[in-house]
Amino acid sequence: MTVTDALGWLAVVAFGAGVWVITYSIAVRDVPDRVQLGLRGLKRASALRTSAIFALIEPAVRLVGGWVSYLPLLRFRARLDRVLRQAGDWLGLDANELIALCIVSASAGVGLGYAVIVAVELPEVALFFFAGLGMGLPYLRLSGELARRRKHVTRSLPPAIDVAALCMSAGMTFPDAIRQVVTKSGRPDDPLNEELGLILHQLQLGIPRRRALENLAERVPTEAVKSFVGAVVQSEEKGTPLVEVLGIQAETLRARRSVSGEEAASRAAVLMMIPLMLILCATILVLLGPFLIRGSGTF
Repeated sequence: MTVTDALGWLAVVAFGAGVWVITYSIAVRDVPDRVQLGLRGLKRASALRTSAIFALIEPAVRLVGGWVSYLPLLRFRARLDRVLRQAGDWLGLDANELIALCIVSASAGVGLGYAVIVAVELPEVALFFFAGLGMGLPYLRLSGELARRRKHVTRSLPPAIDVAALCMSAGMTFPDAIRQVVTKSGRPDDPLNEELGLILHQLQLGIPRRRALENLAERVPTEAVKSFVGAVVQSEEKGTPLVEVLGIQAETLRARRSVSGEEAASRAAVLMMIPLMLILCATILVLLGPFLIRGSGTF
């Protein structure tokens, strides 16, 4: 054996020993504790109560999330944290646990894909499809929850502003009016009520109203919420009566919603042209098909 071969084998052994040490140090690490405080803790407890599947895999998600925390994914982790906050702290996960959930889901997809491949005799390359499907499924669910939350907040905001303006015209302060909106709705799991309740909690902790409203605009970055927050902050800076500002905002948001509905209806009419053309072509083929077949048989 030459010196070059010996050095090569030594490098392979050193690499294998390093991988084993890193894997062992990660594997023997204890499972991180479950988050229990704040909005994220409440969402985690609610998800564990309502979803038996998530309760089953949640310890594995925390374990793999502890392993993922070693990876240098600072920007990607910050972006996932922002998306999770905007989705209402979906399932009470943080960025590491979301990545871990995708890994666990990919592993389940591989197991399911292997069973399907054996049963149906599909090519083995289909295993990559099932793995990718399993990995992307949690993020698709997160994106759907994010879109649903934004849509619901945008729709529910004008009536809530009306109620708050009515309460303030009766002599209530802004926090008391928001509290009336939250308590009288009767739906504690409503996304808008969660956001308004979080504003009240921040005000009770001594956070300025402007900062609490700006946090709302960061968690729900829609045009309606940004317009509402900007109007309230501007009213506070210029000393304009907040009741009048809220009334104007409610009317503006209703008008904007009507315009959005008209635009959606006009787009729907254009999009309907594609299936209508396909149906028309299929009808023509059904009507003219027998004649074409009969004509081709005579030649």
